[in-house]
Amino acid sequence: MGTTTRPQIEEIARLEQARKEVLEDLEHLQADLRNMAEPSADETDIDAYEREKTWALVQRLQTKLESLERAIKLAEKGKYGICESCGRRIAPARLEILPETTYCLDCQRKLERQNMRRR
Repeated sequence: MGTTTRPQIEEIARLEQARKEVLEDLEHLQADLRNMAEPSADETDIDAYEREKTWALVQRLQTKLESLERAIKLAEKGKYGICESCGRRIAPARLEILPETTYCLDCQRKLERQNMRRR
């Protein structure tokens, strides 16, 4: 295996930091869920809504965490920032906003359209 370049080291460090932040957010939300009372007969719609909203956030963060871990593995192989579908470079601005992405914008849109058709 080749040596790791400075840009790779920086990419991995940035992804690891994002991963750390997601893990911290997940821990807080999971603690919130544990602290929310179990559903009861006198539960309000607001209580149920808050619990559902928190659960949805946990699920989204878990998905983001999986994506970050995949991006970290790609960075370790020197393939971070390259679209998994078409092989072109992913725009740096896109990676700045969504460091976990492994698809360029065009391929992401195609993937989303395909997913919409399947539903």
